Amino acid sequence: MQALLSVAAGGPETLELTTLPDPTPGRGEILIGIRAAGVNFPDTLMIRDLYQIKPPRPFAPGGEIAGEVLALGDGVEGFAIGDRVLALTGHGGFATHLAIKAKDAIKFPDTMPFDEAACFIFTYGTSYHALKDRAALQPGETLLVLGAAGGVGSAAIELGKAMGARVIAAVSTPDKAEFCRSIGADETILYPKDPDNDAQKAFSKDIKALAGAEGVDVIYDAVGGAYAEPALRSIAWKGRYLVVGFPAGIPSVPLNLALLKGCQIVGVFWGASVFREPDAHAENLSELFDLYTKDKVKPRITARFPLSEGAAAIELLSQRSVLGKVVVTLDET
Repeated sequence: MQALLSVAAGGPETLELTTLPDPTPGRGEILIGIRAAGVNFPDTLMIRDLYQIKPPRPFAPGGEIAGEVLALGDGVEGFAIGDRVLALTGHGGFATHLAIKAKDAIKFPDTMPFDEAACFIFTYGTSYHALKDRAALQPGETLLVLGAAGGVGSAAIELGKAMGARVIAAVSTPDKAEFCRSIGADETILYPKDPDNDAQKAFSKDIKALAGAEGVDVIYDAVGGAYAEPALRSIAWKGRYLVVGFPAGIPSVPLNLALLKGCQIVGVFWGASVFREPDAHAENLSELFDLYTKDKVKPRITARFPLSEGAAAIELLSQRSVLGKVVVTLDET
C-alpha cells in the first residue's frame, strides 16, 4: 500500500509518500480500499501538532474516507466484501488501504460517487447538528452564515434552504459570494480582511440592512476572530449564535450583548455529539442521506488531487481560499 505520511511536525511540505505493507484487519475490523479522502481544516492543524488530537508519528492525515470493503476480520457481521462504505477515521485517510472498526463504517447509497461520499459526513453532519439540534432552525427564519464558501459553510447554506430559512452568506471575496449564490444563498455580504473598529461597525450595519429590523435569527459562525462581535450585534431577540470554529482566531465578545438581545451563544461540538448521542447521530445521518437522494444537498467539490499531490490539497485548504470541498482521489470516482 501507499500512504502520504506526516513524519515531522510542520506544513504540507513535511509529508512523504511511502510504501508500506498492506494492513490486515483484526477482530471486529474491516479492511477498506480507499477510493477518496476528504480534506478538512483539522488536517492542516494535525500535521503541525496544533490539533487537540495528536497521533503518534508517522501517520497519514485524512479523517474522512470512502471506499470498498476488501477483507473482513473475525467476528464482523453486517458487511460483505465489495460493500461501499464511508467513515470518519480521525486520520489515516491519505492512503490506499486502511483497517478500521466495522462499527465505524457506514454504507452509503449506490447513487453517491466515492468522492462525494468522502466529503459528506464531516461537513453536512456538523452543519445539520448545528442547525437542527443546537439552533432548532425554523422555516421562515433568517440564517447568517460566516465563512459561507467553505466546506461546512456551503453545507449550512444548502441545509438552511432545505429547512426553509432565508440565508445570508458572508464571505471575503466576490467570487466566493457568486459561489454561494449559485448554491442557494438568498443574499451575500462581503466582510473586510482584518477589520478595525470602524470596519466592524460597518459590517454589523450591513448585516442589519439585509436582515431587516428584527435582526438575524440564527448565526452560524465558522470564522470567529474580529467578525464575531459585529455579527452578534446583528442578532434578533432570542436569536441563537452558533460557535462552529475560529480559523480567524478565538474571539472575545462582550457578554452584555447576550443579555440585551436575550439570545443564546451555543457551542457546536459535532464530534463529541456523535459519541455522546449515537441515536440522534444515526437519525441525522438517515435524514441527510434522504436529503441527498432528493437532490436537496450535494457536496460541492471544486478541487481534486491524486494521493501523490495530497500535500498540495492541504496547502490549498490552508490558504482559506477554497470554494466548497477539496478531495484526494485514489481511483476513478
